Amino acid sequence: MEGFSKDGRKLRPRKTAGSAQRSEKVDFQSEGERRSYSERRTYGEHRSYGDRRPQGERRPYGDRPQHPFGDRPQHAYGERAQRPYGEHKPQGEHRSYGDRPQHAYGDHPQRPFKPAARKGGKRPGPKSPFSKSSDEGIKRMINKRPVVNRDYDGPTYEPEIAKDEIRLNRFIANSGVCSRREADTFIQAGCVTVNGEVVTELGTKVNIFNDDVRFNGERLKGETKVYIVMNKPKGYVTSASDPHADKTVMDLIKDCPTRVYPVGRLDKATTGVLMFTNDGEIAERLTHPSYDKKKIYQVALNRNLTQEDYDKILEGVTLGDGFVHADALEFVDEGDHSKLGIEIHSGKNRIVRRIFESLGYTVKALDRVYFAGLTKKGLKKGAWRYLSENEVNMLKMGAYV
Repeated sequence: MEGFSKDGRKLRPRKTAGSAQRSEKVDFQSEGERRSYSERRTYGEHRSYGDRRPQGERRPYGDRPQHPFGDRPQHAYGERAQRPYGEHKPQGEHRSYGDRPQHAYGDHPQRPFKPAARKGGKRPGPKSPFSKSSDEGIKRMINKRPVVNRDYDGPTYEPEIAKDEIRLNRFIANSGVCSRREADTFIQAGCVTVNGEVVTELGTKVNIFNDDVRFNGERLKGETKVYIVMNKPKGYVTSASDPHADKTVMDLIKDCPTRVYPVGRLDKATTGVLMFTNDGEIAERLTHPSYDKKKIYQVALNRNLTQEDYDKILEGVTLGDGFVHADALEFVDEGDHSKLGIEIHSGKNRIVRRIFESLGYTVKALDRVYFAGLTKKGLKKGAWRYLSENEVNMLKMGAYV
């Protein structure tokens, strides 16, 4: 039967080459009459693309009329009708861009920068160049020395604000001559004059700013003595005033009502213990080389310190301004010999950095952790506090030995 295979299945009509007349020309072939796969045309025998449409002749691409560039009518910028912003959404009204209120630059409230929080809610702080094990090692080194503020656990101590008028015996005691009880004895003995007149009456008050008070002919300064310890941060110059410096340590103690001065110096890149006071006598005793006041630094080098250089630093090295040696030197981290603690009494400028640089090392970080009995215990970078009366007494006992 025509249109069916030998097993009775209906065959699908086969399309002819003329696609326009495929509804009229239908050829039925049985399964046996079909050509095998190998007998079919290869890829190269297929008709070209243009032969597939015999019903019409295609024009070559170059025969189409071309318009030279510029013949088309051009519209000047701005002549086209501008559609207000939002008309393409008829379901709702929108304000045009120009109708929106504009804010001047800087009017928007700026949120402060907050670094990403770590797991547990704590924000990451500046990364310390020293490891925990090196911090523990430097603490063991400090504990071998007498410490003024070893037992400090707060709160901060603030000295009494000086008044314009105070009792004469207190003025003499604040000058460092003697105690108040001894001052009463000197007053009654006629050893004290106020504005050129001898004063023997107890309880006399004087103006600390205007009156001229003398003891045995020597004028006294009765200002309240102030002693401050700071944990100096990196980037601040240790100077009371420096017109060439962007930041000085005095910027960190603006809240102190008394005029004080830094005791000794730390270079701009060095951090750690720094003291301030208006007591010139004790400042001299803490910094003068003849008193041999100890200082301990925590050092981070660019590479491990060799045993040979370790011995050289203890024996002493010769620098441009003389011979110098370390009083003590320790590896504070057993697993990292680039972390050290060095104890030295020399007060020469940048002495620790120059010692290591003379041996070919670069100091990556330098932190003073001990100065004349003072440590930075309880102080964050840039923070400061007043020394308590007990701490001052301990400091003076150590300073005057």
